[in-house]
This record gives sequence, C-alpha cells and structure tokens, in this order.
Amino acid sequence: MNSPVRAWGAVGGEPRFLVRGRGAYVWDADGNEYVDLVCAFGPLIAGHAHPDVLHALSNAARRGTGFGAPNPVEIELAEAIVEAFASMEKVRLVTSGTEATMTALRIARGATGRARIIKFDGNYHGHNDGLLVRAGSGSATLGVPSSAGVPEGISELTSVVDYNDIEGLEASLRADPPPAAVIVEPVAANMGVVPPVPGFLEKVVELAHEVGALVIFDEVISGFRVARGGAQERYGVHADITCLGKVIGGGLPVAAVGGRAEYIDLLAPTGPVYQAGTLSGNPVACTAGRETVRLLDEAAYATLESRGERLENGLREIIASSGVEVCVQRVGSLMTLFFGVSEVRDFRDASATDTAAFARFFRKMIDGGINIAPSQFEAWFLSLAHGDAEIDRILEVAAHALSS
Repeated sequence: MNSPVRAWGAVGGEPRFLVRGRGAYVWDADGNEYVDLVCAFGPLIAGHAHPDVLHALSNAARRGTGFGAPNPVEIELAEAIVEAFASMEKVRLVTSGTEATMTALRIARGATGRARIIKFDGNYHGHNDGLLVRAGSGSATLGVPSSAGVPEGISELTSVVDYNDIEGLEASLRADPPPAAVIVEPVAANMGVVPPVPGFLEKVVELAHEVGALVIFDEVISGFRVARGGAQERYGVHADITCLGKVIGGGLPVAAVGGRAEYIDLLAPTGPVYQAGTLSGNPVACTAGRETVRLLDEAAYATLESRGERLENGLREIIASSGVEVCVQRVGSLMTLFFGVSEVRDFRDASATDTAAFARFFRKMIDGGINIAPSQFEAWFLSLAHGDAEIDRILEVAAHALSS
C-alpha cells in the first residue's frame, strides 16, 4: 500500500486492485464492476474519465508535461479559485493537501510571530509533524505525537480541543503562549462526515481574531465539493487562509493555499516565508483541475445536492425498517453511515461507533458491487456521474446488507 487508507485492516479481507474507471463505475483486476462511492477519495466530482477532462489532458500532455517556468493554465486555475472564494485575494499552487496545510501554518507563524497552533480532535490536516496530533478531549490540551518519528518538541506546539466545542476553544485561545492560528475542517470529513453545529464556524473566527490568531480553513475535501466556494460559501463565513486540494486537481496532484494578499505575499519570492516545489502549478495537472472546475456550475451543485438528498432519504427509510442502529450524516455530496450511535458531533462520538458492524456492512456492500472506503471514518463521495440507476443500485445493496 502506498497510502494506509487503502488498506483493509479495519474490515478484513484482501483489497481489490482497481484497473479502470468510467463515470460512476470502476472495475477491478478480476473484471468485477462496482458503483464507486470513493471517487479517488473525493477529487473525481465529475466522475471517472470525464471526456472533457480527458480531451484537455491529452492536448496538454502533447505540449509537454512540465517546464519549470510559469505557464498560462496555472494562472487560469488560480483565477478560477480566487473567483470562487470570496476570502481569497491570492493563491499559491502546490502539489498536495499536506503541503498546503504545512504552508498555511508557516504563513500564520510568519505573520504573527507566534508558534502555537490549535486544532480540533478528529480533524486531519495531512501528515505534517505538527498536525499529527490527536490528544483527546479537554480544553487547551497539549498534544502528544500520534505517529512514530514525530518529536515531542514539535507536537507540543499543537493544542487540541473537541470539534464543535466553543468553550474548549475559547479556553485554549486564552491560554499561554498565545496561538498563531486555529486550523479546522469546516466540514469534518476525516472522522466520517460531521457538520459544524450552527454558529460554530462563526465563533471560531470571532474568538480567534479577538486574541490576534489567524483562522485556517482546511477545505481540501470540502472546497468545490459542498459548494463552488466550499464550506465558506455554504455557511457564509470567511477564513484568513484556506487550503484546497482534491477537486481542484480533478484526479491529478494539485493543491493550493490562498487568502488575503497580505498573508500570501509573505511567501517567497515576495516575502520571507519560504515555499517552493518543482511540480507546483504543473500544466498537465492544472489542466485536469481547470476542466473539472469548469464543469461545476450552479446546475451541477443542484444535481449533487438532489442526488445526495435522494440517497440519504432512501438510506434512512431502509435503516428505519431494518432495526439496526445507524445514523446518516450528509453535507451536500459527502455522506457517512455511523453504526451503533444516533448522532456524531465530535471525535469522541465517532470513536464510540460499532466498527465491527461497519466491517460486516462493508463486506456485504463490496460483494454486492458497491465500492465504499474500507473505514468507518471515511466519507462516501457522490459525483455528477451518479444517476438514479446508480442510487437505486446502492440502496438495493444497502437494504440487503442491513437486513442480513
């Protein structure tokens, strides 16, 4: 495995090796067909191998796969991002979400002259040393590393509070030393889909600014996914710095960090905060992102919302008649079924789920031709390629999986 999230250790069995995708479907090396609810863990919001994206990619590759110099398509993608996000005046393209969050933290520390960062338990921001911390509940709790190889001296600069916990956040913000930034998934999607409670995001921004800290929204998953302008558009709140990924690459490695000009101008070569990357703004990758973003108009989001609602309502009906304790949580085209609980508001709730029940459900779904992520704590991703036929098939297999 080149990424642990692809392993089946939590569900049992042998991972399927996928060799082809088209629209809402993927096929494994043995020729089995699946309706795909992984969509490469989010980037493929238009579906697999969309013809417009493939045509543009073919033309871009024939012109050259990289130049080590500015190119027009990276500017076009950056302009589309800035147009979509009201909080962004400038953007720096990078190659991964991990690189985007790492750069965002460096900007925040450079802007404030402070070192401490506050994150939320159960939020994942890539495998940066300082963010691989999940210290559990408690206000102003100093983190301990959750990965070997992370020095405690680095993790001690990260404080952890519960997601959706305003009181815990306020206590941590007012603790010493003063924080440089609060980083948050505005729609949590790495402990399963957990939406912000009403007013939570607004209070994150308000309280952080009261103590001179910046607010970083990690919209690597939610950006261009839950709305064209991400969670910030959906919930009407703006961050100082935003991290994007997944959809803006259309299946190729592109990510971004953006925000107000005064912060992005701190990056080299205009400022003292260093960041660089050989493949940043790669023309082929940016072409995939540009073409994908072009497909995401108002009608596209209406389609994603209606299909998400149809799938959610169908699952709720099945669950109600099955007698199995499962809750469905959805934001737009993101969805998770949590087993053994009635609601999930934070990581403690997520940790109380019945992972053995999920593993049984997973195996029945995959055997029935529905490809979902092999973890209770991952999201289902719908795409524009998922139509009524695919949703009907998902519901049919889910009904069997929950009743047997």
